[in-house]
Amino acid sequence: MGRSRELAIAVLAARQHGVVGRWQLLELGLTARAIQYRLSTGRLHHIHRGVYAVGHKDLDVKGRWMAAVLACGKEALLSHRSAARLWGIADASSPRIDVTCSSERGGAGRGIRHHRVRHISPEDTTTLDEIPVTTTARTLFDLAEVMDRSALERAFETAERNELLDMRALRLTADRNPGRRAHRQLRVLLPSLSTTPPIRSELEGGFHRLCGAAGLTPPQVNVLVEGCEVDAFWPAARLVVEVDGWEFHKTRAAFERDRTRDAALLTAGYRVIRVTYRRLRDDPAGVAEAIRRLLATAA
Repeated sequence: MGRSRELAIAVLAARQHGVVGRWQLLELGLTARAIQYRLSTGRLHHIHRGVYAVGHKDLDVKGRWMAAVLACGKEALLSHRSAARLWGIADASSPRIDVTCSSERGGAGRGIRHHRVRHISPEDTTTLDEIPVTTTARTLFDLAEVMDRSALERAFETAERNELLDMRALRLTADRNPGRRAHRQLRVLLPSLSTTPPIRSELEGGFHRLCGAAGLTPPQVNVLVEGCEVDAFWPAARLVVEVDGWEFHKTRAAFERDRTRDAALLTAGYRVIRVTYRRLRDDPAGVAEAIRRLLATAA
């Protein structure tokens, strides 16, 4: 029985990045005295009140995140900047770990920033790498209260690029959480994210009209370069321009395939730039000037 219990503790700790909660040990059948004995002999190491590292206390960042969540109760979630870093949508490193927990729960812990709420909707919760965490939609919603406009836009762009941005889920999250300060920033930001991009042929047409209006040398269009069909090509400058963006990549494989093709063209000595719908819409003068400079450097 003792050996199977030790195995169960080891398996639990391995799944939870090296940490366990006191309540979990009690559920496995350990007594308070047995827990204290393991602490005194170095088999457990105190991290937060009621949270222990198993075997050693040299935790990586996920271990520290998991320990913070366990310290704040069974329904606690990694959230805000810490959740954004776990999801890979913002490099929001901070000495304090953000945890959302119910207003009635949530223990104290050094280095934990508590975000207390009356209720956490099940639709806002998930797990990633075994860590209870707010969904990407709820994470982005929460970030709107703690990030400035520029940082928030970068987080949204990264979420979109990583195929994690779900506008419908974000709006439902906002509807479930009325009266929050996040709504103020989102009212400004969401319209620019919600515009439906044109179909590809319309986007290419818009790009070629931009070239004409800016007085740029007309490119060759939809031609083969090193066996790859490209949208616009200036042979003398060895310049390739692709007019698309994440909106036109319905799968991760398609997105990666285009990046592989770009790398092949670069290796062959061509310069490749990509012009997205939003950049073409929001900064046409900047797009034209960038192309003009690239053409001039090859003259």
